[in-house]
Amino acid sequence: MFIFNSSIGKKFIQAVSGAFLIVFLGLHVTINSFSVIDSFTGRFGAADGLFQKGCDFMALPIVTIMVPVLAAGFLVHVLYGIWLTLCNIRARGGINRYAVSNKGAADSWSARNMLVLGIVVLGIIFYHLTHFWWNMQLQMFIGGEETNPYVLLTRTFGCPFNLVIYLIWFVALWFHLTHGFWSMFQTVGWDGQTWFKRIKVIGIIVATLICLAFAVVAVNAFIQAGCTGC
Repeated sequence: MFIFNSSIGKKFIQAVSGAFLIVFLGLHVTINSFSVIDSFTGRFGAADGLFQKGCDFMALPIVTIMVPVLAAGFLVHVLYGIWLTLCNIRARGGINRYAVSNKGAADSWSARNMLVLGIVVLGIIFYHLTHFWWNMQLQMFIGGEETNPYVLLTRTFGCPFNLVIYLIWFVALWFHLTHGFWSMFQTVGWDGQTWFKRIKVIGIIVATLICLAFAVVAVNAFIQAGCTGC
């Protein structure tokens, strides 16, 4: 099929799956940020805390259907991106693969290192799944006992090693998003001189807000845990 065989089609798949990534991260970080609000209102750990209510909302049938779809788009984006990069390396030959005519891509450090960033992001995603998805969503699907979300936060981020790993993840994600955001719009034709500059700025703002919010959630959970150790 054209969409799978042509370079434009492949980029379009990346753009669409990249949109899934941004929506998924936006939803995820919004719910997680409720835990920070709870810590300021004295409701951290409470059954009626905002974070607990957010987790309960995520357990609604319509959301439980939507989240796996978004997560699947997320996974497709990362895996397909790694595959495309490897194909480009083979097609263009070695380190010369980045000798492209697009100045925006050539000048971007993240564009030149998307494979490494993708591997880091994907690797820590699996690490992340063992902490949260395994103890919450999976248990819900199999009828097991879900772990309290506040306990998961403090148990995970109370460990300094985990905190550092996650902060590295957020930095890698920031670089990935700042490149991916404008690249996504460029793929659909929004690459004029005026709009291209604006989209790059908007991409930096969106990536910064998402990754900074994730970092604040992690550091706040570390503080709430009182550095309990690993």
